[in-house]
Amino acid sequence: MSISIDMLDTPAVLVDIDKAQANIDRAQQYANTHGFCLRPHIKTHKLSWFAHKQVQAGAVGITCQKLTEAEIMAQAGLSDILLTYNIIGAHKLGRLVNLARQVNLSVVADNLPVIEGYDRVTAGADIPALRVFVECDTGGNRCGVQTPHDALTLAQRIMAAPNLCFAGLMTYPASGKQAQADTWLEQARGVFDTAGVTIPAITVGGTPDLWTAGDIRNMTEYRPGTYIYMDRSQVAAGAATIGDCALSVLATVISRPTDTRAIIDAGTKTLTSDLLGQDGYGHIIGHEDSRITALSEEHGTIHSGGGTSLPAIGDKVRIIPNHACVVTNMFDHIYLVSDGKVIDRLPVIARGGVS
Repeated sequence: MSISIDMLDTPAVLVDIDKAQANIDRAQQYANTHGFCLRPHIKTHKLSWFAHKQVQAGAVGITCQKLTEAEIMAQAGLSDILLTYNIIGAHKLGRLVNLARQVNLSVVADNLPVIEGYDRVTAGADIPALRVFVECDTGGNRCGVQTPHDALTLAQRIMAAPNLCFAGLMTYPASGKQAQADTWLEQARGVFDTAGVTIPAITVGGTPDLWTAGDIRNMTEYRPGTYIYMDRSQVAAGAATIGDCALSVLATVISRPTDTRAIIDAGTKTLTSDLLGQDGYGHIIGHEDSRITALSEEHGTIHSGGGTSLPAIGDKVRIIPNHACVVTNMFDHIYLVSDGKVIDRLPVIARGGVS
């Protein structure tokens, strides 16, 4: 498959394979240089093709957010998976045991009911001891135990279960709050040491602070996701440049109601409504002075900034989205591109894997 990008129907998601591979290699080299393991989060790309590329580059395994994602990646041959989500309910726990028979599986928990569910479902299941990380809230204000003493309590409950194995601590710090997270984890080490409990591993994420991850003293593994594609929010965070962004959306101008306004065939169902603190809904390559000021479901509104002319009706534009991860989950497939040519089309096999 080798056709010009301009021949594609729109809207379409393009991934520059050279930029994506460069992002993979750069992150892996950084991890190797600073002495920690990399376990990429696949929720950004949802593609086994890229997951294998990440492992081939040196990643110790992959991270999945939802059980369905993990099942799909296991079927595609990924063999070492960390599932960073509390698993609740008999149906999901049954699926979890089946998954543990196929791969080297680790899970997380931040409360006793989740741990007790893992304990019950693994009893007599004839699987290796299920590795369980305790999730810690180090400033992200999402899931996670609130204090190091809470983490110790859960770790001791895991260690008391015959079919579970305490794997360590897991956290997703708030962006720019790595020092705060490191202090929390340092305190946790002290609490665990006093109790005579070893913390086997500490796994941390994600992309906005990837390039300062080497400064975290209390960390053995890092879980970036967006780094493979990058996006406008990562550029704003200082994690990437526009030139590093591998994913873009191809859209067509379908209307020019005024001299300063154009309409494209990409709305919230393509670009998503995520602003993430940005001015507008994406960066238009080659039309940097123009802004995507509004989105409805299937329409995007571009306003001219005055410095450049708007594209004409029928012209195609490439847009770097604010949030690449959500865009990926909107499409059945993506196009791999290189040097202005489409070289392959890949199914987004874990699209919709949210259960």
